[in-house]
Amino acid sequence: MNTTIFRWVCGWLVAVSLVAGCSSRSGSNRAPQGKPGAPKEEVPLSDREAAARAEAFARFATGVSAELNDRSGEALEQFYKAVEADPANEMLAVELTKRLLQKGQGDKALSMLSKVDARPGSSGTVSAWLARACLQAGKTNQAIQASLNAIRKSPEDIGGYQVLVVEIFLQSRQPQEAVKVLTQASSVTSTNIEFLFRVTELYAVFQRMQPKEAQTIKPQALVLLKRVTALKPTNPAILQRLADNYNLFGDSKTAAEIYLGMIEEYSEEPGMRDFLRERLTNVYLTGSEKEKASGQLEAIVRDNPGRFPQAYYFLGILAADRKEFDRAIDYLNRGLALRPEHEQSYYDLASVQLNADRTDDALKTLGRAREKFPRSYVVEFLSGLVQTRKKNYPEAIKNFTTAEVIATATEPRRLTAGFYYYFGAAAERQKDYILAEKLFLKSIEIDSNFAESLNYLGYMWADRNEKLNQALEFIERAVKLDPKNAAFLDSLGWVYYRLNQPKKALDYITRSIALTEEPDATLYDHLGDIHQATGQRKEAVEAWNKSLKIEASEEVKRKIEKSQP
Repeated sequence: MNTTIFRWVCGWLVAVSLVAGCSSRSGSNRAPQGKPGAPKEEVPLSDREAAARAEAFARFATGVSAELNDRSGEALEQFYKAVEADPANEMLAVELTKRLLQKGQGDKALSMLSKVDARPGSSGTVSAWLARACLQAGKTNQAIQASLNAIRKSPEDIGGYQVLVVEIFLQSRQPQEAVKVLTQASSVTSTNIEFLFRVTELYAVFQRMQPKEAQTIKPQALVLLKRVTALKPTNPAILQRLADNYNLFGDSKTAAEIYLGMIEEYSEEPGMRDFLRERLTNVYLTGSEKEKASGQLEAIVRDNPGRFPQAYYFLGILAADRKEFDRAIDYLNRGLALRPEHEQSYYDLASVQLNADRTDDALKTLGRAREKFPRSYVVEFLSGLVQTRKKNYPEAIKNFTTAEVIATATEPRRLTAGFYYYFGAAAERQKDYILAEKLFLKSIEIDSNFAESLNYLGYMWADRNEKLNQALEFIERAVKLDPKNAAFLDSLGWVYYRLNQPKKALDYITRSIALTEEPDATLYDHLGDIHQATGQRKEAVEAWNKSLKIEASEEVKRKIEKSQP
């Protein structure tokens, strides 16, 4: 039997338990007679009430039969008539409302549920569902009133608050009204942990739907969580939810404390302990405590070397973030040995190998990915980067071209300004200047503030002594975006040199050298050329000699020889 129908049947059996020989009334709103604590007096059903209940039961049974025989339309009609006959059966009325709303029959649900809600003593749950029926029927004001009635009847039932916050005020972009309802819910004096958590979840929905307003509600949410903490829950499921909610609202420290306490509590249960360590790792990562996250992951792999391949993956990513590339490669390889089907691990491993200048290993890793998975943009793009590093520019251009074709057909969003920057750099180094210019211009078209492409194209033009005015414009834009970028300042100095303005050029080159952490041969070569242009032969030779000490160059040697008297 369908589980929903089974629940209806169970509820109905309670509601009509007196039909057989119907001699008393269930669910009466009369106050109990006698002394406090005495059993409630059973109120006899009238003949009319007993007959109505019997009819309702018969309708319900007919509806169940139709439901079991896949006649859903007939079943809904019989359930509807059952509720009309006995509006006291709120469970059936609510379940029927859900079905009607799913089918878009808000008007019919509203008509039926209005009668149930009008009964003396009807519950807040009914009013909350009446509000939803009003919304589907386009009656927003009535929905608001029904929600307020639900809150008045059942202040610790989340239904009315949920309709107002999520389904009315947030949907209609009235965040301030939603905050008022959240504040009202938070002010309910309650020790009901489930209710308090459900209110917290409404704050979470608000944060997700109104990220710009998130900071305004976080303090209220945290106060609510502290109320739960003060109740000293011990149930592990509740404690986990508590920690996760603290983390969600920015208190990763308290979240970590809860998880650390739970890890200690369950230290003798390896499965639970490792699960909690994973959760704690997420908390540490959210709080940017990467060292602590690594510590928890290392404990996991130490105690269970082959059980959690994803732990090796995250350890590898964290090690790479610390630029501990050899360690990162080891972790990622160990993770792949346990989980060879994890495609992303191949790409991250190849990226780390590239950063470690282990280009041959990176190509082997990407080759393994090619054999195992369908050809993709990522594998071709990464291959292009590796081949560029190896100075195998023709192969790099082939890889980037293939990546562009794949992305155009399947993932156009991949074709970013950054993609065309790397593609253009490979073309420039291959001395295909026409292609390089086209690609850099494409990058700038996608993002007019992509400083790297502005600088590279401007420098390429300046170095070739062409389009100097446009080169100056592009490089100046790059410098404005990143005024302390040594490479950009060098480019600006060089274009001024090409424009026969050596004094301006000298200023920018000098600033570039001052900002460069490690001596750069090209910068000193440029400095020598500029000094030569201003007639400072001695300073020029000194600069060229510094360039030669950093990197051998026949061209620089010839400049020194030519400068001799």
